[in-house]
Parts: sequence; structure tokens; C-alpha cells
Amino acid sequence: MPLELSGRLVTVLPEQTGNGKNGTWRKQDFIIELAGPFPKKVCMTAWGDKADALLSASAGEELKVSFDVESREYNGRWYTDLKAWKIESAGGGQPAPQANKQPGNANINAAPYFNNQGEDDGLPF
Repeated sequence: MPLELSGRLVTVLPEQTGNGKNGTWRKQDFIIELAGPFPKKVCMTAWGDKADALLSASAGEELKVSFDVESREYNGRWYTDLKAWKIESAGGGQPAPQANKQPGNANINAAPYFNNQGEDDGLPF
């Protein structure tokens, strides 16, 4: 069953690399925001050469992502990944207009912007 999401690219997180039993690996996490009355942000991962599609993408661009869902258990806890296997521009390559652009999203390779200067957001972490 192919799974697809379309959304606006929010940010591309720093690339991660390493060595495993099958050789060198690299992965690129990215965040897209789904449209709707209550927009949701989703973190997805592109492995290997699939991450190259993110090099030409810019913040605000509409993307269509085909992906697989994979869960694994480690020390009694379960972790779920959304592994992108196809990333393409959904809006003809033109960035979508952004009404509320945050300072941390000006450069898609920059770390996300968090402003918690003494504010209690009610989250337990």
C-alpha cells in the first residue's frame, strides 16, 4: 500500500552520517506541514541518494512525499520512522507564500528556532 503526503517544507535538519555493518550510511530528516484547519508538522527521513532531492528544495515549497512506515523495538520501547522513498515538488518548484515566516526557517539547513524565554508552554519536557 503506497502512502503519500503533500505539504509545505518547513525545514531540513542537518544531515547525519555513520558507518554500519553494510558500509557508510547517510540520512536527512525534514519537516513538512500538512494543510488543513489544524495544520500538523510531520518529521520524515530520506536515506542515501533520496536525500539529494532535498538539496534543491527551499522552505515553503510544496512537496509530495511517498513513504513507508517502519517501527522497531529497542529495550522495550517502540520507535516509528517515516522513510521517504520518493520526494517531488508538488507546486511546480515555486515556493508557497509564507504569511508567518519564523526566524529559524530563513535557511532550511539551519537548526529549528525555539523561543522559550521563560515562557511555560505546559509541556512536560
